[in-house]
Amino acid sequence: MANHKSALKRIRSTEKKRVLNRYQHKTTRNAIKKLRAMTDKKEATALYTEVVSMIDKIAKKNIIHNNKAANLKSKLQKFVNTL
Repeated sequence: MANHKSALKRIRSTEKKRVLNRYQHKTTRNAIKKLRAMTDKKEATALYTEVVSMIDKIAKKNIIHNNKAANLKSKLQKFVNTL
């Protein structure tokens, strides 16, 4: 176990960040799944903008890699266009 106050604080702050990152990543993944399950183009287009925003936010915070974010957005855009 850590002996310094700063190390104990680092453990607490790391755990907080880990939980928040997991929540944001899981929420984004669920939104992507919801978008891929849609059949109506109008609804899918509306949800697409929200999902892209979520993807950009987690990429900005380095929860996912920038290239992965770009690939996800590209694939989702192709999916929405085929509806």
